This record gives sequence, C-alpha cells and structure tokens, in this order.
Amino acid sequence: MITTIPEVCDLGLRRSSEEQARERYAAYRVRQARGLVRMLPREAVRPLYRRALTGAGVAARPTDPLAVLLEYCEQLIPLPPFETWLKDATQYPGAHLRDLDDSADAPTAAAPATIEACELEHRGEPWIAHLRSFREGGTWRGYIAFEEALSGRVHRTALVFHESDPADLRERFLSFEPSTLEAFLRSALP
Repeated sequence: MITTIPEVCDLGLRRSSEEQARERYAAYRVRQARGLVRMLPREAVRPLYRRALTGAGVAARPTDPLAVLLEYCEQLIPLPPFETWLKDATQYPGAHLRDLDDSADAPTAAAPATIEACELEHRGEPWIAHLRSFREGGTWRGYIAFEEALSGRVHRTALVFHESDPADLRERFLSFEPSTLEAFLRSALP
C-alpha cells in the first residue's frame, strides 16, 4: 500500500536532496540575471559586458560570453541567499511556479524540472514520487519519476500530464489518491 505524506509535498524542495534544491536556486538566479539583461537598452549591453570582463579578470576571449555577462549580472542584483530563497519557495510554491511559467528559460523535455515531490511507501519500502515537467509550446507536460529511496533507482511513467501552467500540474498531482499513485508506480515498474 502507498501512503502519501502531505507535509512533504512542497515543490519538491523540502524533502529532495540539497543538490536538487541548489540546482533550482542556480536556475532562479540565472532567470533573474536574464531578466535584467532583457530590460536593458541595447546600447547598454556592450558596456556592461566589458565591465563583466574586467570584473572577472578575463584576459582571453571567453568561450561563453553570455555566461560571463549573466554571472556578472547575478552579482549586481540583490538576490536572496540560498536559505532565504529555499524558505520562500517552500512557503509560497505558487509564486515560484508563476515565475517559472513566465520565464523564457522554462524547463525543456531534455532538462525537465521537478515541481513537486512526495514520499510514499510501497511494499514496506520508502519511495519518492517526483512530478517532472517541462514547457512544450504553450502548454506544460509532465510525468512521474518514482525513486527508490534506498537504491536511488528511478522508474518513470510516460507523459501523463498536459496542463496550461505548472501550478495546474502540481494541483493535479497533489489531488491523486494513494491508490492512483500506486497504479502509476505499478505501471512504471519493469
């Protein structure tokens, strides 16, 4: 039998690994830096890039000029430290999902994002159900990746979600009864 633990269903941040949360934080920082660059008038980008090169102490031409510019912009913006961002993302998941939906840098099929995670138990073993999603065209698609907590092996479903925004995906995922999650898990197992 599967039992969900509601208090750990929270954008996949509280109970997911710190590494995953730090990846989400890094993506947030890059989205904010890209937003700053998009707001600048065209004629301001080159001088800002030159300042980024000077500040980074880059002698040779960098292989990824945009990465240098974005890293510099991340330092200019008063972004919250990781711990503050994590607390906010856990407390206000809807706002962070809207930020993700509004972003030009939304997750892709090749690099989906975990937008929710729940612990569950199946046959006496702990599992984590991750809602993985990405934007495709004007809609959001998703699947459930079941991770065996003890071994780390992952079994995933086919694409089963198709919604207008990531908040709708999350709401639908959270509405599943334990028996529904159990059925999805059985369909994903070899």
